[in-house]
Amino acid sequence: MASTDHPPVVHDLVGVGFGPSNLGLSIALAERRDQGRYPPLSAVFLERQEAFGWHRGMLIDDATMQVSFLKDLVTTRNPASDFSFLSFLHHVGRLHDFINHKTLFPLRQEFHDYLTWCAERVADQVRYGHEVVEVRPVYSGERVTHLDVVAENGAGEQAVLRARNVVFGSGLRPRMPEGVEQSARVWHNEYLLTRLGELAPKADPRSFVVVGAGQSAAEVADHLHQRFPRAQVHAVLSRYGYSPSDDSPFANRIFDPEAVDAFHRAPQEVKDQLTGYHRNTNYSVVDPDLIGELYRRHYAEKVHGDQRLHLHNTSRVAGLSESTEGVAVVVEDLVTGKQTPVPANYVVFATGYHPADARPLLGELADRVVTTPEGRPVVERDYRVATDDTLTCGLYLQGGTEHSHGVSASLLSNIATRVAEIIDSVATRAGAPAEERA
Repeated sequence: MASTDHPPVVHDLVGVGFGPSNLGLSIALAERRDQGRYPPLSAVFLERQEAFGWHRGMLIDDATMQVSFLKDLVTTRNPASDFSFLSFLHHVGRLHDFINHKTLFPLRQEFHDYLTWCAERVADQVRYGHEVVEVRPVYSGERVTHLDVVAENGAGEQAVLRARNVVFGSGLRPRMPEGVEQSARVWHNEYLLTRLGELAPKADPRSFVVVGAGQSAAEVADHLHQRFPRAQVHAVLSRYGYSPSDDSPFANRIFDPEAVDAFHRAPQEVKDQLTGYHRNTNYSVVDPDLIGELYRRHYAEKVHGDQRLHLHNTSRVAGLSESTEGVAVVVEDLVTGKQTPVPANYVVFATGYHPADARPLLGELADRVVTTPEGRPVVERDYRVATDDTLTCGLYLQGGTEHSHGVSASLLSNIATRVAEIIDSVATRAGAPAEERA
């Protein structure tokens, strides 16, 4: 009897995760399809969240973006796209209001609304509530010619999608100090508004400790200080104070596509130097206006003798003990070694993120990945992971490529051009002529 089994549908591309990076990729694919380019590229994206969301816990009311709206999901790739931030403003009837505002930096909540608007328009490409748990090889002889992407939904049911290429855009994971676990009283800033929203309606916390020296740490300290006017806010910084970010025109060239070209070609020692030179464009730095506001407020409280905002400079958290009453924090001065007890109702660690590592999902495929002497994956200029010759399908990374592509690798700044490069790579390997690429 003939088998009634149907061969699986083979997608040109399966995306793991649906944050801004893979959202940008889905838009570029949709526009390519609408333009009738050859070959048509089919794609499905798998997202573990039940709906689109981007750092919801840090959508503080007055927090603004640190990147120009012109570096949205599409403009630097296709200035005529109707998926631009300006098109969104026109759609919601705020274009003239925004123009009158005379700023390049929209509110973070507004940009989240823009991203959500884009996600809704390409929802046919996404399966929400599906967490990828494994990527399996599909063999043709001794070669791996396809990949089976295995995902589970909330009910534990599995779905398997077969792909010629997989693009990992699984985002960032909160980084906590070694030995510190999150709890009802100890949070990463990623969950700030979520945790504050869970407090009892009449909750009146009297003390917070905020650990960190970057933009998020400063925003958290500012928000808590304003939201809870009777609370003491203790900011613990390992440096003398908040350092300003460098968004000057020449420094911002590090985010240009040409800079990515140069960085990728550079020897490792030059890569290390460039990363060190330009860390203050992105890492552990704060918007100068926010620094000025926090300093003004801190100084005014000194003048009035009513100090609520406390800056523990050149310090670290040396101890942390949680009880039903609160958290006993020990702050150590790095210069003198003096330790100061600071009782707190809640502790917020604004200690950054690390990119999600795709390799645990690869199983036996991980052995085919070419790595650097430091054990990091070798990533080609087109964001394809270098593998041995037995793997003919593509593994692409959106994020986790700072070592190969520079500080813009996981940032919004480069999404539009990065996804065009990935699509060009996939289309080229599928045999598209040059004039049909992104």
